[in-house]
Amino acid sequence: MQKLHSKEGYLPFDSDYFKQIEILKGLDCKINYFDAEGKVMDAKGSISGTYSPDNFATFVVINNDIAIRTDRIITLNGKPGPAFDEYDLFALQCLTCMGGM
Repeated sequence: MQKLHSKEGYLPFDSDYFKQIEILKGLDCKINYFDAEGKVMDAKGSISGTYSPDNFATFVVINNDIAIRTDRIITLNGKPGPAFDEYDLFALQCLTCMGGM
């Protein structure tokens, strides 16, 4: 199985998010997420389930071969994920400067 993130720096998030993942289990989904280098990526496929190799960090498994660290999910089928706020700041970063003013 291909892991797309290391376990380092895992940020806990609201456990209610796992209910959304369980509802979508077995269905085709599109996930936008940050990869290990901080690039925005996407993956499409059927959610096979979740797993936690260290009983702390949790990964969503797609098509039984891609594991995405759950706290790095920006959107899951268009709905905000745990990393959405980080993405929002990332996307608006250029608006925080005065552009030479």
